[in-house]
Amino acid sequence: MKITAFKDYFFDTLQEDYPKEEAGSFFFILLQEFCGLTRLDLALDPQRELSQEQMQRLEQALYRLQGHEPIQYITGSTEFFGLKFKVDKNVLIPRPETEELVQWILADLEPSAALKILDIGTGSGCIAISLAKNMPQAKVSAIDISGEALKVARGNGELNQVSVEFLQKDILNTDALSQQYDLIISNPPYVRELEKTEMQRNVLEHEPETALYVKDNDPLIFYRKITKLAAKHLTPGGKLYFEINQYLGKETETLLTEKNFQTRLKKDIFGVDRMLRGIKS
Repeated sequence: MKITAFKDYFFDTLQEDYPKEEAGSFFFILLQEFCGLTRLDLALDPQRELSQEQMQRLEQALYRLQGHEPIQYITGSTEFFGLKFKVDKNVLIPRPETEELVQWILADLEPSAALKILDIGTGSGCIAISLAKNMPQAKVSAIDISGEALKVARGNGELNQVSVEFLQKDILNTDALSQQYDLIISNPPYVRELEKTEMQRNVLEHEPETALYVKDNDPLIFYRKITKLAAKHLTPGGKLYFEINQYLGKETETLLTEKNFQTRLKKDIFGVDRMLRGIKS
């Protein structure tokens, strides 16, 4: 089949599920990933024939898109903070808001500082690896409860040629950390079950629930525990950074002020409370 014919078939198949612009974005991502072809290649040779193998891969991807599977899981990778990360169903797909958190942290710190850094609930490793890449003198550790997520994170560390210590640990059942840190970061589960109605199908049906959701009756369970540990295991003047639920900014900030942290709430590009910094007194 010629590429132009498949393109028409691709758009027709997805027209009930996705806007035309989004379907077009998916098409060119898959064309690049599975066929090594760009928009320019298609423009220069619209009658190019797809091989049988290319057709099979594109058709399989199309089927998965019909099931609202995220394009990042279909291609197996995404970009975060200028770096490539492998992703699969065991880890959340990194969000632009989390890139803003990393940017805020780096703006606060000297790139050459030899800090001890801990990322709690690392998932794909995107925060820890991005910090390690941009702060080569830092000693970065990262923990997660999921062994499968840690396999992905370790692979991403190798892919991006950084040294990060990845450890499996259930933070809610951890009474103490192994050492003192200058910096602790976490983007823990924070979406309340009552907010599921706001989530899109690709998130609800495909991304790992344990990395996303918390019970309505105790939505700050992770923040409370991590703040308690940070108060004990941060060095004097050390910093704690959170990505937070936009609806619970003040409540999350109160957890830190009660532990004598100097706090600052920060909005994301969408104008909602999304990041919180605490400095240990």
